[in-house]
Amino acid sequence: MILKASLRDYLGYYKDRRLVTIFMLGISSGFPWVLIGSVMSAWLKDEGLSRSMIGLFGIVFGAYTINFLWSPLLDRVKIPRLTAMLGQRRSWIATCQVITMLATIGMSYIVIKDNVFSAALLCFIIAAASATHDIAIDAYRIDILPEAESEKATAAAAMATSGWWSGYALLGAIPFFLADSPAFDWPRIYLVLGIIMGLLVLVTLFAKEPESKRDHIHKQLELAYQARLGHSQSAINKALAWFAVTLIEPFKSFFTKNGVKTALALLLFIFLFKIGESFLARMSIVFYKEIGFSNSQIGQYSKLGTGVITIIFAFLSSIFNHKYGIVKGLFISGLAMAASNLMFSWIAVVGPQEHLYAMAIVVDGFTQAWSLVAMVAFISMMCDRAFSATHYALLASLGSLGRTVMSSYSGMVIDDWLQGDWALFFVITALMVIPSLLLLYMIRHKLYDIESAYHLSKK
Repeated sequence: MILKASLRDYLGYYKDRRLVTIFMLGISSGFPWVLIGSVMSAWLKDEGLSRSMIGLFGIVFGAYTINFLWSPLLDRVKIPRLTAMLGQRRSWIATCQVITMLATIGMSYIVIKDNVFSAALLCFIIAAASATHDIAIDAYRIDILPEAESEKATAAAAMATSGWWSGYALLGAIPFFLADSPAFDWPRIYLVLGIIMGLLVLVTLFAKEPESKRDHIHKQLELAYQARLGHSQSAINKALAWFAVTLIEPFKSFFTKNGVKTALALLLFIFLFKIGESFLARMSIVFYKEIGFSNSQIGQYSKLGTGVITIIFAFLSSIFNHKYGIVKGLFISGLAMAASNLMFSWIAVVGPQEHLYAMAIVVDGFTQAWSLVAMVAFISMMCDRAFSATHYALLASLGSLGRTVMSSYSGMVIDDWLQGDWALFFVITALMVIPSLLLLYMIRHKLYDIESAYHLSKK
């Protein structure tokens, strides 16, 4: 039997300064999604671009789906000089934050109607930098808590989720309020957003670099590979051993740890889980504007409202997941996602009624919080600390695949297949969660075993 901390002790976890750092880095992780997501969609809509073109802009999010391909480099490669100053994790985070800041400021110099390609290119740079710094931030969150403190995993997931939504929703409300002011056009708004991104770099500079035995483990694995190759002092064999530990060992470790069948089932579940919600999210701003809500209403409800509600439910979700387990939390969040999407279908039928919008935001905030906390804690549980950046990126990128590349075609689904029928679109997105819940039910016993072994191994 696994002993759980009391509610009082659990709430005491949030006094840990490391969790505050996780929250602040979460803000940095969520904010770039504003830059290339909702704000860009609103700008493109105001410029008169079609829904299909706006949807296709989401292809830049593809960087989040393939970032596991270069994630091993963040476990192994040290940035000259900067790593010595900040450490492995913080050096990568800071570098990517600066790139994101510069690309955002660059966006403020674009006349988007005449330079759609340039805007798309800068969006891709932001996405690539953000996807890379997400790898380092997620690895930082896992590494900063020693294995003996696994009970804090759900609290850390709640702080990461709250931080992400503070960056995405609370800070993301700023451009929508500014957009209704005659003093600001979208280029000027991007200049403001670039400055905010620059301020977030300060969080990384003042954070504490986590201690890790990662380098020692990697060195031992390299020596083992060199021994198999023979002539261990050969420069070629040393290089081959380095590449083997960097590119092969992380994936081998994941499948060895979980078994091939379970590992494949886990990957499929993560891929399927949030596809429906992703289709909704990609088109949500376009829907709000078409149905008749103003930029200020979008900022008030979809950004500020969702952000505050998500943060509140994130902490409640962490308590539930701590007490009853992550697997049960995933079941609840899946059902909530379907309910949330159906609320938007209701709005599509009856029109822009503000009280329904508020109700939908409450349900959506609950859904976002519950699903993200459960999923972040779930994926963190599956990671080997020797390859935390690689393992988390591999799993999280699959979740991003539906949220990015596939959801990029959501505009075409509405335009070409459904002829603009928003109500039917949201019903379809609600049904998309069913396959993942069926899969979760089929593998639930194996997941219970993994969850129990995870906590027992840390005692």
